[in-house]
Amino acid sequence: MSRFTTRRTLLRGAAVASTLVPAAAIAQRAFLRDGLSTESFDPAICRTSFGQPIVLPQKRALKLTWNATAICTVGVPVALEKGYFAQHNLDVELINFAGSTDQLLEAISTSKADAGIGMALRWLKPLEGGFDVKIAAGIHGGCMRLFSAGDTGITRLEQLKGKAIGVTDLAAPDRNFFSIMLHRAGIDPNKDVEWRVFPGDVLPIALKKGEVQAFCQGDPLGWMARERDKLFEVANNLTGDYASRTCCVLGIRGSLIRQEKPVAAALTQALLEAQEWVAVNPDAAAAIFAPYAKAPTDQLAAMLKSHTHHHNPLATDLREQIGLYAQELKSIAVFKPTTDVQKYAARVTADLLA
Repeated sequence: MSRFTTRRTLLRGAAVASTLVPAAAIAQRAFLRDGLSTESFDPAICRTSFGQPIVLPQKRALKLTWNATAICTVGVPVALEKGYFAQHNLDVELINFAGSTDQLLEAISTSKADAGIGMALRWLKPLEGGFDVKIAAGIHGGCMRLFSAGDTGITRLEQLKGKAIGVTDLAAPDRNFFSIMLHRAGIDPNKDVEWRVFPGDVLPIALKKGEVQAFCQGDPLGWMARERDKLFEVANNLTGDYASRTCCVLGIRGSLIRQEKPVAAALTQALLEAQEWVAVNPDAAAAIFAPYAKAPTDQLAAMLKSHTHHHNPLATDLREQIGLYAQELKSIAVFKPTTDVQKYAARVTADLLA
């Protein structure tokens, strides 16, 4: 049994549990449900996946920032409604943060908030500047998409050379991601294409008018535009070897990790448990998220099924993925050429569940 499969089975057991139980019992339930003998059960599996369950001795209030309109943050309201925060004795206040990434990371690093959920490819450049925020876990993969009009014949990245691509802003995570993909396809994203900025709801209109020949956008708006306008999805951030790469991450203020590591670890566990619940129950998760999004519940559920909410890299896996992103951002001139990506990845990540 592979490490990934074992971890996934275990997390599913944790996700369906209605109350917090000892790690051995969680894993045993998962093994029994999947038809495996308890003789093959190893309690150490729990420790190697995300540690022994942490229930704080007294209730601890925390402030968690998130983007309430982005379906990729679905695990946050799920953790609140399904009781994952409460099971760890956490009293979490949700803050829907609408400011810039620099403002968000400053708010976390200066204790105006304790943690936040965000897109790795939006956070990594500001973190290069030294904010006291550590990435504790990958939350999921998927949700960024690149579209062309269905009748243009643009079906491959290589066909975008010399074309205009619409984005919501020049520091957007999807702009960074598809710049990386264009670079890998032999196209200089800073010279061979033109990036044009439009509000999110205007991007499909710009494509229809021919002001751009493609645009990139995250879910739920991207998915809805594709379905409504019959767009062609040229690529997404699960394409090829990115299928196992995280895109959304949990960041926690460094001072909380240094001074109250069990609190930071409990928050991480609660959110990972919620993520696995989302992966196992996408329809129910969509219903929980529906009040925050202007999208039908069935479409939200379809989006969740296309994401990888069960994939949550930690520790060495997380550092490797952040290091890969950092190297790729160097290749497209987003990171400084002098940045040591391995030292950077070690500095901005934290292993809380060892």
